Formats: sequence, C-alpha cells, structure tokens
Amino acid sequence: MKKTSEYIFTKILVLTLILLGFGLIMIYSASVAEALRDFGTKWYFVSLQLKWAFIGVAILLLASRVPPKAWEKYAPALLLLGLSLLILVVIPGIGAKVQGARRWLVLPVGTLQPSELIKFIEVVYLSSLLSKKNVTVPQFLAFIGVIGGLIMLEPDLGTTIVVTLIAITMYYTSGHPLKNLAVIIGAGIIAGTILIALAPYRLARLTTFLNPARDPLGSSYHIRQVILALGSGGVGGVGIGKSRQKYEYLPESTTDSIFAVVGEEMGFIGAIILIAGFIYLISLLFRIATRAKNTFSANLAGGIATWIGVQVTLNLAAMVALTPLTGIPLPLVSYGGSALVTVLLGIGAALGVARNEKL
Repeated sequence: MKKTSEYIFTKILVLTLILLGFGLIMIYSASVAEALRDFGTKWYFVSLQLKWAFIGVAILLLASRVPPKAWEKYAPALLLLGLSLLILVVIPGIGAKVQGARRWLVLPVGTLQPSELIKFIEVVYLSSLLSKKNVTVPQFLAFIGVIGGLIMLEPDLGTTIVVTLIAITMYYTSGHPLKNLAVIIGAGIIAGTILIALAPYRLARLTTFLNPARDPLGSSYHIRQVILALGSGGVGGVGIGKSRQKYEYLPESTTDSIFAVVGEEMGFIGAIILIAGFIYLISLLFRIATRAKNTFSANLAGGIATWIGVQVTLNLAAMVALTPLTGIPLPLVSYGGSALVTVLLGIGAALGVARNEKL
C-alpha cells in the first residue's frame, strides 16, 4: 500500500510540474507583444509567473506534509480568514480597484486575490461540514450564499459560478440525498438568472453566446478572436511563438484566453494533449479520494479534483463557444500569481492525503 501511495504521489507531482512548465512557456509566448509594449522587456510576465511558480511549488511541498486532520481542525479558522479577506477587498481604500472591480489586496510582497484563496478554503471547510450527515439544505445554501454574495460584491460572476459548482458537486459526491440536490440546483439557477438580468454586460455576454453574429466589433469580438485563433492552428499548429492573434487581437491572451494561443501555436494535437494531461491529473486526484480511509480525507482530495475539473471545463467550454465567456483562468497554465499558488496549495493538500493515508 505504501508503494501505491508513493506511486500516485510521484505521478501527480511530476504531472503538475509538467503542466506548470508548459504554462510558463505559453505565458512567455502569449505575452511578448504586451510585455514589450507596456514594460519594455518581453520577459516581464513570465518572470513574475516564474517567481510565483517557485513560491507555489514550495507551498505544495509543505502542504503535502500537513496531515488531513490538521486541515479539518483548522477549517473554521480558515473560513473566518477567507470571509474576512473577502470583506476587506470590497472596502474602498483597502481593496485595489481595477477596471471597475475590487478583487485584489495590495500586500508588501505583491497582490492577493481573496476570491482565489476562498476556493481552497471552501473545499477544506466543506470537506469537514459534509463529513457529517446532518447537514440541512438551508445550512448548505446559507454557506454558498454568503461566499457567493461576498464575491459578487467585487463583482465576479465567473468565480461565483466556480465556487457554487464546486460546492454542489461536493454535496453530491459526499453521499447526501439527491432530492436535496435538486432543490440546491434549482436555487442556484434562479440566483444565476437574477444576477445575469441585473447587469447589462452579463446579459450582453449571454445574448452574444446565443447569437455570435451580433455586434462583431463589440460584445462578440472576444469570442470571434478566440475562434479565429483556434481555427488558424489547424491540426498541427503554426508553431510555438508564431501566434498572430496574440499581437493585440486576442483579449486576455495570457489569462482567460491562453488556450486559444495553445490551439493556434500547437494545433488540435497540442490542445488534445493538454486536455489529456488535465484529465489524467484529475483522475489521479479522484483516485486518492476513492482510496482514502477517512471521510474528511476523501472529501478533501475529491474536492480538489472537482475544483480543478470545474475550472478546466468552464475555461475550455468558453473557448469553444459552448458556454458564455466567464473570465475563468486555466489552472496551472494561465498567468496569475494568486490563482497559481492557490491551486498548487490545493494539490499539495491532496498529496498530503496520499502521504498520510498510506493508500
């Protein structure tokens, strides 16, 4: 059993590092034009991401040595910390306002995006909460409502959708009644519809998704450029570093839309290999969950797998116009320090389950 645990541990660690290294290459490729234009050096974005990658890997290795019982013990304190940060970020003068949204706290070592950290905290807290069989629907909905409501104050509908889907999936996989799940999903659909209807730009995104030909230079410009990039890549791609769409045609080329650059430069083959890598990583994390002997540990590893799976699915679905654009980054690949470090923290916690449970 110890050999099995070490085998899974090593596979996940190596695969994570491969995806991380691939992300650094693609961030460099996608950011050359923007970095030269705004900062005078083509290495600007990739050097920052490399710094966060080193920090994140160190945190991953430390987290892998934390026993699952420690996460369970401090779950309430972590939730209090996460909620406090979400409140602080929307207070004028404390949270940094960028393009009309307050999503970042400026710290001496850099910026922190609490809505990224709350994903990990949510998984830890729900792993503890859902290990108890007496969780009521109102209690569960109140939890989602508080976290989602605070994130929407920023505002950030994409992240709200992510944390909601993570919570609903964890509720299901932890073995709670399906009849309760129907009520929870229904409440989520109603809340989502109201939030979309209340904001004109969200409604425009939905309208554009339903009618891609609408407003080609406005609301549908982003998805048109994404599809053009993917289509230009063909089967084998135009070659690493040779994307044309990254030269100020494709919005958010280093973050939400980096998969479009992957598809253009590496083609259908490269895109499929990347997707296969994510599927394998997620399956290995779920393998830890299914073999864990402790309910909390199983929920924790399964929650981390769900979190990564939800983000990958939503990002890729938006890139191929299966869902409206939501601004969800691609884990381990997209540019962003808070998102990267938090995902690596989550993977480290899952590896801690593998190490301590002796699968």
